[in-house]
Amino acid sequence: MSGPAEASQDDTLMQRVAEGDSVAFEMLMRRNMRRALGIAQGVMGNAGDADEIAQEAFMRVWQHARRWDPDQAGFATWFYRIVLNLCLDRKRKPQWSNIDDMPERADTESLLAPEVIAQKEERKAVALALEGLSERHRAAISLFYFQGLSSKDCAQTMNLKPGAFGQLLLRARQAIKAELQKSGLIEERTAS
Repeated sequence: MSGPAEASQDDTLMQRVAEGDSVAFEMLMRRNMRRALGIAQGVMGNAGDADEIAQEAFMRVWQHARRWDPDQAGFATWFYRIVLNLCLDRKRKPQWSNIDDMPERADTESLLAPEVIAQKEERKAVALALEGLSERHRAAISLFYFQGLSSKDCAQTMNLKPGAFGQLLLRARQAIKAELQKSGLIEERTAS
């Protein structure tokens, strides 16, 4: 997670990018690529899509640098909103995959120890629970838990009030819990 000094450096770099400074743009991209990929991967669940979205987000930063208003939002919040919007746009479009392009899966499970298989099944159940969430819920989980943004920054990135973000995150956690209970990964607790 970036601190105030790093955010200030990004804001300064972004001001230089708005003036057409390509060196500042490269620095800004190096500093923020990992976080952009993480957000996109968290929302999309696919490394290939995440890479394309991160690249597109940086293209938009370069093309629309003059639109950034530091009085409205810091660079990070503005940029994460671009990444998030690109993810949501892509999720809304129908996706097609050519079955011939899909790699063959080797059956390695029979070779794995029972504990490894159990961990793999848990990760699979959590991934399926995340896939079942709406884009907004998945974005809230990704920004808050996987990217480590504060509630305030998440709310600003998603263009929500902090209380509304808190409710969104709560509903997302409840939805994941319900899915994990259905899959039997966690037990339902009954009120005593």
